[in-house]
Amino acid sequence: MADTLKTRVGRVIAGGVHALLDRIEDQAPEAMMEQSIRDADSVVADVRHELGIVTANRHLSQQQHASLNGQHAKLAAQVEQALGQGRDDLVRAAVARQLDIEAQLPVLESTLAELARQENELQGYVAALLAKKREMEEALVQFRQSRAAAVSAAAPAGAGGSAEQRMGTVTGAFDRLYERQTGLSGIARSTTLQQAAQLKELDDLVRENKIAERIAQLKAGKA
Repeated sequence: MADTLKTRVGRVIAGGVHALLDRIEDQAPEAMMEQSIRDADSVVADVRHELGIVTANRHLSQQQHASLNGQHAKLAAQVEQALGQGRDDLVRAAVARQLDIEAQLPVLESTLAELARQENELQGYVAALLAKKREMEEALVQFRQSRAAAVSAAAPAGAGGSAEQRMGTVTGAFDRLYERQTGLSGIARSTTLQQAAQLKELDDLVRENKIAERIAQLKAGKA
């Protein structure tokens, strides 16, 4: 993985929403927190792209490794037949090719090991980034809740009309802010949020399965 991408991953993992708030206390912290989450999404996408390339290369290398081994075995059988027929010229050609294959195999095996290492590293980065993103999203929810509680506590009793009217006001303000910042309408936002919720549910499902597998392994080890 390129050093620039590693640097970006490290920045997301090492950074914290609360530390960010300390620095931008007076500079629209909620917007900055949302931007941090978008930045994390961008890095996740880039790491997954890199992971796809590494995985594809590893598969190709495995296929080449298997092909060379198959050729070597086939040549060994052909050498036996050529020897039986006294065809030293054919034996020489087959053995020369076997030596070429034997020279390539260690290099290819080293490449496979390196690609496997990179694949494991990138998979770890994706898991760490998704965990950090969940942490950031939870912090954003807590921040919004604290702001809402503060506004509610400061508002006079009965002010602002009914709960439905107040909710409509808040929703309308959010839609205007969202459209101004992203260029997407409220309908588009709903679609985007629904997709995001479904993707988060998928991530949570995968994470829960991993947790269940780990617990099952621990129980099996003690049995």
